[in-house]
Amino acid sequence: MPRSPYSRIQYQFGPGPLTPAVKALLIANGALFLAQLVMPALTSYGGLTSAAVLESLWIWQPVTYMFLHAGLTHLVFNMLALWMFGVELEKIWGTQAFARFYFLCGLGAAATTIVASLLPFDFANFLYVTPTVGASGAIYGLLAAFGVMFANRPIYMYFLFPVPARIFVLITGAITLLLSVTSSGGQMAHLAHLGGLLTGWLLLMRGRGGMMAELKYRYTKWRLQRARRRFDVHQGGRSGGGWNVH
Repeated sequence: MPRSPYSRIQYQFGPGPLTPAVKALLIANGALFLAQLVMPALTSYGGLTSAAVLESLWIWQPVTYMFLHAGLTHLVFNMLALWMFGVELEKIWGTQAFARFYFLCGLGAAATTIVASLLPFDFANFLYVTPTVGASGAIYGLLAAFGVMFANRPIYMYFLFPVPARIFVLITGAITLLLSVTSSGGQMAHLAHLGGLLTGWLLLMRGRGGMMAELKYRYTKWRLQRARRRFDVHQGGRSGGGWNVH
C-alpha cells in the first residue's frame, strides 16, 4: 500500500539537535552552577572582578566568569539562547571556529567590563570590586553573528512580535546601551552584554584575512551546498532512461 505523502512531514522545534561545542558548553555551565550551590565561594574566586585581575593577577577570571551564573533563571535563559543561536552557527562554521568565536566574544565582554571599572564615574568604583558572572557576553556575540549571517531570519521579540534578525540585534543593542547608561547599580551586566555584542560584530566586520574570512567562507560554502541540493539529478522515467530534476 503506497504511503501517503503527508507521512513524510517532520516537525522540528528550534534549531535541531545539539552540536558538539554547544553540548559541551551546556554541560560545563550546568555542572559549574551545581558546584556554585555547593561552594558559594566559587563565585568570588571564578567571577570576573577587576580588582582581582589587575591587582592580584587572577588572570583566569576573564575565562571562568563565563561558566558561572547568578541564579537558575540567569542560567536557563543564557543556555536557551546558546542553543537557539549557537547550534546553527556551529553547523555552518564547524566546532573549532565556533568555539574560538564564542570565547573571543566572552573575552571581549570581560575586557569591556574591566575598562569600564576604571572610568571616572561612581558606578565604576562598585564595578571594580564586584564579581561579574554569566555567559551573556559571549552569547550576545553569537546574537550579533546570527543577525549578520541571517539578516532576514524572523525572530520573535519577547516571543510575540516577529522581526528580522538584523533589526532584533539593533533593538537589543540599543536597549542594552540605554540600560547601561540609565540603570542604577546594574551597569555591570549591561556593559558586559554590550561588550560581547560589539566584539562579535567587530570580528565579523573586520578585514578579509584571518578567522573571520574562514567563517564567511564556511557560510558561503554552506549556502551553495543548500542551493545545490534543490537541483540534484535523480534517475527516473518508465524505463529508467529519463531524468527528473527537482
